Amino acid sequence: MSAVDVRTAQPTNGERVRTVVAAAGSLMVVTDRHSCERAGLHTLDDRGRLLLRVPDDCALAAEVALAPRGIVGAVLKFTDIAPTAVRDRVRARVTLTGWFAPVGGSPQEPGVELRLDFAHAELDTAGGTVTVGLDELTLACADPLAAYEADMLTHLVDGHSDVVTLLTRLVDPQLVQGVRRVLPVSLDRYGMTLRLEHATTHHDVRLPFPAPLRDAAEAGGQVQALLAAARFCPRRLGPPSRP
Repeated sequence: MSAVDVRTAQPTNGERVRTVVAAAGSLMVVTDRHSCERAGLHTLDDRGRLLLRVPDDCALAAEVALAPRGIVGAVLKFTDIAPTAVRDRVRARVTLTGWFAPVGGSPQEPGVELRLDFAHAELDTAGGTVTVGLDELTLACADPLAAYEADMLTHLVDGHSDVVTLLTRLVDPQLVQGVRRVLPVSLDRYGMTLRLEHATTHHDVRLPFPAPLRDAAEAGGQVQALLAAARFCPRRLGPPSRP
């Protein structure tokens, strides 16, 4: 791995798209004739192609079967929602555009498998909307914590609220003035993000890990490194003020 500046390291746009798609439990499929939601039936391969298994008798399968050359233009929409009860829980939206075509599947598996031949992706976050091309998506990987982030953050909030309070020692004291609540809003291979909520506004603060994670097994050690740094921080912040 090349050197990474841990002070500013964050997921690339390609990584964000792959992570949102990998962690999403469902997606919205929109074609010229149909709009439907599908849950737990999609995967994204190493070449950036999305595979979706649908029932034989669903409208989407019929549309592809009856289309000229068996190809149907489609837009797939994913929503990334924070697992913790922060204000404004939508963290990102991903839109994949391309063409559905049927692929040969195993007769032992029910349904029809469709392949989305990718045109481009759009990533919409609080920072704006960017387009992600096939090359960038193919070179990127989903975050190693994608499948674990929700459980880890909810466990942290529900069972270890004192840890969140301790981590606020790493935040610039000027940023916590008037803060009413602090919650973790995201966790990835590069670090943790805390959301600082004021009466009517909020902002996010990034706490980078000493080094990017290589796999999920390293998460505990890196979080402990943040806590060790917080314990030795000379500042002692009290709990956020209450409304």
